[in-house]
Amino acid sequence: MEININCDLGEKSKFHSTENDPALLNIVNSANIACGYHAGDEETMNNVIDISKKNGVSIGAHPSFNDPDNFGRKRMKLNDNEIRKLIIDQYEILQRIAYQHNENVTHIKPHGALNNMACEDIYLATTIAKTINEIDKDLIYLIPTGSKMEIAAKKLNMKIACEIFADRNYEDDGNLVSRSKPNALITDPKEAKNHVLKMVKNQALNCHSGKQIPCEIDSVCIHGDNLSSLATAKSIKENLIENDLILKPLNKMKKFI
Repeated sequence: MEININCDLGEKSKFHSTENDPALLNIVNSANIACGYHAGDEETMNNVIDISKKNGVSIGAHPSFNDPDNFGRKRMKLNDNEIRKLIIDQYEILQRIAYQHNENVTHIKPHGALNNMACEDIYLATTIAKTINEIDKDLIYLIPTGSKMEIAAKKLNMKIACEIFADRNYEDDGNLVSRSKPNALITDPKEAKNHVLKMVKNQALNCHSGKQIPCEIDSVCIHGDNLSSLATAKSIKENLIENDLILKPLNKMKKFI
C-alpha cells in the first residue's frame, strides 16, 4: 500500500523558524510551500524548492489569507472573486520560482483558516475546487479527508489526495480539535506514530473519544511549526516503513499516474 508524508514548509515568520526545513525535507515526500501571504518570501520558496528537487520531494503551493500578522489563522470573509484571485496569485508566485529550477508545482493545499473554513462550508470548498481545476486539471488537490473540500472536489472529478494529521486530535464529527483546546496537539512522537499507523491501516480517523470514522487516507501531514516536528516525522516514517507501507511523493503515487 502506498502512502505519502507531507509537510508545510518555508513558513518563515515571527511565529515560526525554518531551521528544521532542510532536515524535514530529508524525511517527507511532498512539501506544501508558503507563498508569502501568511509566511515565507522569495528566498524561502527558492530554498525549499532547491532542497526538494535534490531529495525527490514533490512541491505544492500552500495558499492562505493575506494575513501574516495572524499566520493565516484568522477567519476572513472574502467574495468568490477575491478567493479565486488569492489562490491563483499564490500558485503563480510559486510556479514562477519553481520554473527557474526546472520544476513544477504539482499540488495545492490551502492553509490555516482558509482550509478550516472550506472544510465546513461547501460553497467556499466549491469555489476553491473550481479555481484549482481552472488553473490545471492535472494539479493534485491535497485536502482533509471527510471534509466538505473532499465532497466538492469529487463532484468535479478532480485528482484528490485525502490527508490526515499526525499531530492533531479529532472531534467525533471528523473535524480537528480546535487549537484553543488543551488536547488539540499530539506532541509525543511515540503517540503520534501509533495514531498514524492505526488510521492508515484501518483507513479510519481516530477520534479523541475513541470513535473511529471510516475514510480515505492517501497522505499524512506533519506540521512543521511544532517543537516536536522533526522527531515526530522521523518516528512516523520509520514506523510506516517497518509496517510495509510504500512512501511516495504525491505525483508519483499510482493513483495519479
